[in-house]
Amino acid sequence: MVGGVAGGMSAATRLRRLDESAEIVVVERSGHVSFANCGLPYHVGGVIPRRKDLLLQTPRSLGRRFGLDVRIHTEAVDIDRDRRVVVVHDLDTGERSEIEYDAMVLSPGARPVRPPIPGIERALSLRDIEDTDAMVAGVADAASVAIIGGGFIGVELAENMRARGLAVTLIEATDQVMAPIDPELAAVVHERIQEHDVDLRLGVSAQRIGESTVTLSDGSVIAADLVVAAIGVRPDTELAARVGLRIGVRGGIEVNDRLQTSDPAIYAVGDAVEKRDSLDESAVLVPLANTANRQGRRVADAIMGRPVSDQPVLGTAIVGVFGLQVAATGWNEKRLRAARRAYQAIHIHAGSHAGYYPGADEMHLKLLTEPGTWQILGAQGVGESGIDKRIDVISTAIRGGLTAIDLAELELAYAPAFGSAKDPVNMLGWQADNIASGLVQTLQWHEVGAASAAGAVLLDVRTEKEYAEGAIPGAINVPLDHLRERMEEIPAGDVVAYCRVGVRGHTAARLLAQVGRRVRNLDGGYLTWSAGIGA
Repeated sequence: MVGGVAGGMSAATRLRRLDESAEIVVVERSGHVSFANCGLPYHVGGVIPRRKDLLLQTPRSLGRRFGLDVRIHTEAVDIDRDRRVVVVHDLDTGERSEIEYDAMVLSPGARPVRPPIPGIERALSLRDIEDTDAMVAGVADAASVAIIGGGFIGVELAENMRARGLAVTLIEATDQVMAPIDPELAAVVHERIQEHDVDLRLGVSAQRIGESTVTLSDGSVIAADLVVAAIGVRPDTELAARVGLRIGVRGGIEVNDRLQTSDPAIYAVGDAVEKRDSLDESAVLVPLANTANRQGRRVADAIMGRPVSDQPVLGTAIVGVFGLQVAATGWNEKRLRAARRAYQAIHIHAGSHAGYYPGADEMHLKLLTEPGTWQILGAQGVGESGIDKRIDVISTAIRGGLTAIDLAELELAYAPAFGSAKDPVNMLGWQADNIASGLVQTLQWHEVGAASAAGAVLLDVRTEKEYAEGAIPGAINVPLDHLRERMEEIPAGDVVAYCRVGVRGHTAARLLAQVGRRVRNLDGGYLTWSAGIGA
């Protein structure tokens, strides 16, 4: 095993359970072969105060329990594929030696992206325990930090650096954080980040890193005693490429369904390899620990001749951001548009559990489905609680081949403290069914401007108080409870009805349709429109 942690150690321990007689050697260039890498930001922030809690196993404990020969501070530097030997370099002694293999598993993981910015050598990254130690030491002497990159690690570190009392600037070159979610949901995350006194800089990049500052592309200069590069990761394919293994179109090691590389005696798993996308079978890079663990188990089975086939991935992921849960599975709207793939978006804003039970929070869910087949293409969610289980249910539905309409019939656990009799997942299914059956037509937040310009009447069916607090420009207000007796106030022509979240708008749309009006309901209501416009 070249590389430990999720993929390599899962493979090694599974192999031992399958074959007690096998000689299993694990080489790991860092000083720790089994640690909770997803917990590293939380140790930096003090949420996980004891460093030792991140260390799951040691070479000694793995030797005792599994009979593994684990060699830390040992780097694989070459592979003689004809002789089936790997050349390793002991980083402590400087000595080189050879290890024979019948089968090899490459699990080198991914390396942090470090662009050629002047001064980038001062920026810290977060990949392993050694990186974590350096960051903890840096935080102790810092008052301000600049985090370059608004992805998962970047936002987690922003939260944890604030917990340590640092002034935090989060720099993201695109117009939003958290690329897997779409802009109208990202707007909710931006608001939460700024509420916690993080200086969020979107649409700018770091141009120069000084001794205590970072200069941005818009010319501004920010204070930064500490700089963190959290721009993303790339598969670590250096060794694989050097020895002639095939590298795929996305830059990861290419493997087959049995996780074999272009050399049948060499396997590869984890962040270093390309995976297959669940929706279109294209090559994708998904650097997630659960994926690496599953591949580690599968590769051990493959080496032992057991039937195995590596499965395509959805990229299901979740992150905590100052009390928000932000999760996604499958494709987002941006990717569907880029692929010119037809889709139907459905937004709902619902309670995390029954509203009459204390502590219910509003969650924002988005479902993407294919018109006609109603295949689920993806989903996203943002909220303070309950997002994890809803995205997990939808991810499972995709894996099981359920359609968006099938979500309406799922039997989900309900009690007031845990959910609602009308669960948000069921509600997504009911909306899909309404659209599929032609009962209602919907309009997306980014289509309102074009509809209004084409002459559609914007009908706000919220209360007069809600309307006065903010409305879509040009909209007329006829509250739903007075709509029947005030229909004559609605000008002729197509109508776009909307309320706060879409429920009253749906009722209004059905009422108007039954008296002969052409009407569409604004999907997700004013709440989705205002978030999208402000994104």
